Amino acid sequence: MRAERMSPLLALGLLVAGLCSSVHCLPENVTPEELHKGASVDDHSLASSNTDFAFSLYKQLALENPNKNVIFSPLSISIALGFLSLGARGSTLTEILEGLKFNLTEIQEKEIHQGFQQLLQTLNKPSNQLQLSVGNAMFVQEEMKLLDKFIEDARVLYASGAFSTNFKDPKVAKRLINDYVKNKTQGKIEDLFKDLDPLTKVILVNYIYFKAQWRTPFDPKQTYKSYFHVSENKRVEVPMMSIGGLVTPYFRDEELGCTLVALMYTSNDSALFILPDEGKMQDLEAKLNPETLTRWRESLYPRRIHELNLPRFSISSDYDKLEDILSQLEIKKVFTQEADLSGITDDHKLEVSQVVHKAVLDVGEEGTEGAAATGIKVGITSINEIPLSFNRPFLIAIVLKDTQSIIFLGKVTNPSQA
Repeated sequence: MRAERMSPLLALGLLVAGLCSSVHCLPENVTPEELHKGASVDDHSLASSNTDFAFSLYKQLALENPNKNVIFSPLSISIALGFLSLGARGSTLTEILEGLKFNLTEIQEKEIHQGFQQLLQTLNKPSNQLQLSVGNAMFVQEEMKLLDKFIEDARVLYASGAFSTNFKDPKVAKRLINDYVKNKTQGKIEDLFKDLDPLTKVILVNYIYFKAQWRTPFDPKQTYKSYFHVSENKRVEVPMMSIGGLVTPYFRDEELGCTLVALMYTSNDSALFILPDEGKMQDLEAKLNPETLTRWRESLYPRRIHELNLPRFSISSDYDKLEDILSQLEIKKVFTQEADLSGITDDHKLEVSQVVHKAVLDVGEEGTEGAAATGIKVGITSINEIPLSFNRPFLIAIVLKDTQSIIFLGKVTNPSQA
């Protein structure tokens, strides 16, 4: 009886990080042809939903931190919540999937998971031009009994294996998991979990790691010290990278009052830098949606920029109560005693008690490196000869060409703040 009264915790951690995930297997009852057939229809739907979720989450994070840098990996959080939803049932499941911006009258739950499975496979295709890896893992209390279906779905759809862990020694368990995260993120994300409860039962982890080189790198000799205008009354000195005569996709959006430049990586993926006109940041943020991104992507056209100035920066975030933000996106029940996560285990009634997310993004002369992590704890109950200078707050979105996925999204308010 004593064991039943204890408060078991399930923590789900997502991190954008480092090594290739394991081989992806297909469900026995789905042929590769059927999966591909379904996924080809859902590619656009998945990308559109992920983008919608990315911008919705961005707006909430920017609202909570109006004058701070914002950086997160919407893809990491989407995959993590997709992974969690494998064990959700009833209205708890509906809330998570609708919160992820899926229209459940147009797409079935099975197709969503197959879409994520296909996405994971695409992201993990080997490339000489790009370091990108995504995967999942579960850390399970030694005597904890997960449902066979959950274990199998996690393995088949999310390529997740399970590691036996002794959470009764929380210091050892925390070190094991944090070391795993650090390794997978090439050392970029440390201490994803600050502490673990000895009653923790399961931790689910998703990781992504990204590193790419600019097709046309900046010359470090051209980097100079310059001022970045954080606000009307505040400016900071930053290392400003500079490049002249660059031909790159460009668009001047008069409708939204902003200028866009896409800097290409050698892999043909891109980082989209969005510079709002002075005083227009909040107006622009309010209008971020999948249609805006589609219009921008269709409007970008190669132009010669006389001189492009962009600060060299490294920004990071540590959101330790992401569940409050997700509740604003109508994902609520899973954080209460009404949560139905009965698809994970018969042993205990579980609920999500905390969601954490960490992200780091470095942009320099050679290219970009990014890593992020998310943790979810679950317990009981005009360009002609004009230089373009990013010397005031701007947005950045890193988009993968094959999947149209936004893997990093952020706002640089102060490049001198890590």
